[in-house]
Amino acid sequence: MTIPNSEGLLSLESCLPCTPEEEREKIKELTRDSDNLKEGDTLYVISARWWRNWEEYVKFDETEVSNLSNHSSNGALQNHCRPGQIENSELVSDELNEGSNIPILCKNLQEGLDYHLVHQRVWKMLQEWYKGGPEIPRKVISEGINSKSFRVEVYPLILKLVVARDNSQRIIMMSRKASVKDLYNEVCKLLKLDQAQVSLWDYFNSEKHALLDNCNYTLEEAQLQMDQEILLERKMDGFLPSSLGMDLTGNSLALVPVYSSRLSTTIAGGPTFSNGFSTGFGSSFLRDTEDGDDVLSNGAKVDGPGLSGLQNLGNTCFMNSAIQCLAHTSPLVEYFLQDYTGEINTRNPLGMQGELALSFGDLLRKLWSSGRTSVAPRTFKTKLARFAPQFSGYNQHDSQELLAFLLDGLHEDLNRVKNKPYIEVKDSDGRLDEEVANECWQNHKARNDSIIVDVCQGQYKSTLVCPVCSKVSVTFDPFMYLSLPLPSTLTRSMNITVFSGDGSFLPAPFTVAVPKNGCCRDLLQALSTACSLKRSESLLIAEIMDNRIRYLENLFEPLSNLKDEEHFVAYRLPANHEKLVKLEIGHVNVDRPSEFSSIEFQYNVHRLKLIGAPLVTCLERYSRKWSDIRAAIANVLRPFLRKKASPKSDKMSDDNGYEPSLDSIALADNGDNAPCSSGQDPSISNMEVDRSEMIFPFQILAADDKFIRRKPIDRDDGVFASEPILKVALEWSDSGFDLYDFTFLEDLPEAFKSAFTAKKTKQEALTLFSCLETFMKEEPLGPYDMWYCPCCKEHRQATKKLDLWRLPEILVVHLKRFSYSRYLKNKLDKFVNFPVRGLDLSKYVMNNSAPPQSHLYDLYAVSNHYGGLGGGHYTAYAKLIEGNSWYHFDDSHVSPVNEESIKTAAAYVLFYRRKKEVDSTDILVE
Repeated sequence: MTIPNSEGLLSLESCLPCTPEEEREKIKELTRDSDNLKEGDTLYVISARWWRNWEEYVKFDETEVSNLSNHSSNGALQNHCRPGQIENSELVSDELNEGSNIPILCKNLQEGLDYHLVHQRVWKMLQEWYKGGPEIPRKVISEGINSKSFRVEVYPLILKLVVARDNSQRIIMMSRKASVKDLYNEVCKLLKLDQAQVSLWDYFNSEKHALLDNCNYTLEEAQLQMDQEILLERKMDGFLPSSLGMDLTGNSLALVPVYSSRLSTTIAGGPTFSNGFSTGFGSSFLRDTEDGDDVLSNGAKVDGPGLSGLQNLGNTCFMNSAIQCLAHTSPLVEYFLQDYTGEINTRNPLGMQGELALSFGDLLRKLWSSGRTSVAPRTFKTKLARFAPQFSGYNQHDSQELLAFLLDGLHEDLNRVKNKPYIEVKDSDGRLDEEVANECWQNHKARNDSIIVDVCQGQYKSTLVCPVCSKVSVTFDPFMYLSLPLPSTLTRSMNITVFSGDGSFLPAPFTVAVPKNGCCRDLLQALSTACSLKRSESLLIAEIMDNRIRYLENLFEPLSNLKDEEHFVAYRLPANHEKLVKLEIGHVNVDRPSEFSSIEFQYNVHRLKLIGAPLVTCLERYSRKWSDIRAAIANVLRPFLRKKASPKSDKMSDDNGYEPSLDSIALADNGDNAPCSSGQDPSISNMEVDRSEMIFPFQILAADDKFIRRKPIDRDDGVFASEPILKVALEWSDSGFDLYDFTFLEDLPEAFKSAFTAKKTKQEALTLFSCLETFMKEEPLGPYDMWYCPCCKEHRQATKKLDLWRLPEILVVHLKRFSYSRYLKNKLDKFVNFPVRGLDLSKYVMNNSAPPQSHLYDLYAVSNHYGGLGGGHYTAYAKLIEGNSWYHFDDSHVSPVNEESIKTAAAYVLFYRRKKEVDSTDILVE
């Protein structure tokens, strides 16, 4: 096959309806016009693979494309081919699409990875240019009660319609926001039935529950779940057959696209990570139709109070895991199994009029009822979706995010404070921490008083320090749980090459750990410690870009601006280098014709081939003679001199006329590698070296930012003006490369590269204590999380320090395993060693004046997450309130487990209960 060259590509583009640039600008314009979504808008699912190819073809993100994919390995401009027809078939399932023009998506597709969403106008334009398909339209739906939010529902509600007369089944797809009336209309239209003669039943788990007779309910409000059955009875049927089989035409499953009259399409909104399809239920059933929930037995051999499983309603394992942990929290169980209705706060505007608390209490009672083996929490899920639309639908979510919402929602529903007083917050003003902390806690309790506050809330001390004026701000804030970062998620490794400014040692690479949200000051401090910097010295950090220097002069520049693929160096200079003249020494390799040797001319610096990393040294301000410059350069080059030089002839002369003998080539070794500790310029202090012994086969070119000027200059002429930085370039020839090892100035390590380590160290094991210490470690705020300093009257990137002050009875610890950014979603599966018994937090609590209280905790529940971001699974370990037996709760399946087995790398949220009596044998020794 012949590959067209650039001219061929241009001729092909001339035959196309639009050039790549025109396509790019047109789609960007249509996208901008479609930014504000509203209910009922139509978006289309498009293959992410095809979309990425198109983005590369039109250079959609010009900056990113030019950096990453616009050049081939040899540096030539890379032209991307025009993609073919839109190919969405890889997104479509082969399972349920027979007999329908509306495709069914594969399960567990991820937005951005598998598919991309484009507005209807964008899709039509792409169709005009590229054709292809199939079309996969999706609608925007509205969610929420108090505050509306809009989202595209990628996966519809899939219902299995069972016809009672012949047990035939059909698949119906509808938006969960469609009404029950819409469902009746579509079923009757499909089967050509009179609506007056039809009844539809909630047939969850193949058991009749409620008659779907409220036509104003949405299907979500009717508690219909993904993949569940609904039963159609004609009023003359009067009975439900005992078995399911084929329909009258012999078809077992027929796909029926159903369009909501409310939303004008069948399918809307969608999951970010997975679609929420259930995998079915057990075969043996023990059912209870109370409150719309039902209970089944899946054959597990465990039974008794607190051992009920929770059915997966379609990717609800995240919810089941969190609920099981709370269902084994003894103070909450005791509270909700009693009469708590007197504390329901129906007037709290921040609450849910008590509905969430009542629904959770009912679910807890079912889980603790004797004889129940598995509960389907449909009523609770419906309430949850109503008040927290982010958890609606059939997406996989985060168990910790659900837990945070649930605890906060229960608190607001059960808040004993009916009228919250206004309290003005006072500044600490140098008062004792104990006084300020107690005042803040009492203020908090005056507005927030519930069972959740009583048992789940603690208090921590937050200290902010302004980096400019050193203003200290201390506050004491309540917490519901501790979100502990894993140490590696808060820091990044950076490789920096340190150069000597006095010629005392060769360049040395160092790897340092710096805060991800830190600034250049943090890098400077870490590097100073790593290279054992003395008080008489300082470091000047710079980026080497195109063999030129860019100094990092702003110490508050965010480290996020320093990219992993860039190269950074640090020059070790005297502490008073700002009072000296910095001499920058660049390197050029120019094949110069001999006839130009005595003619003055100029080289454009951008046309010269700059090579290697520049060197930096210092001069006294009065040192302006050429001989001083030459001596300083010779001195800083000393570490690079080869031990055994191999000149090409018996005599060599430098470009300034000096002819060294062969005896002078074998100079002394580098000698002492310790840097000069003098406060003076080290290159000046070492000038006693006999210049006749220095080998200097270089021509020195005077340089500035734009030009390098070169001509023979008398050694004692003063050729430089009074500037803080002098720039020169050394013209390297073969003789120079023979005498000096230039490789030390080449191939600098990238700021971060997994294969490069300056010094390999054994990775330390992660423990709960190391995570807690990372959480409490002083660190700078993020560049987009600035603090307003009341003294400076400006926003500053302050340092923040957290300390524990007051611990709750129930301590919930969240291990932050997930990290998200614009370009990366990541999960850390590292094992964190945590104690099961005797977690001692005494040394981490700063409040020493409080009444004696145990800081020892025992573990009683764990929420686990297995797998990656796209298709993970949640389970829970929990210990019965009475007794020491541990159990594994995997949705509806419950099984006993050994205590030694609960410590895994899947541990995500840990639940600890304070020990009432201190037993010295239970104290964990760190």
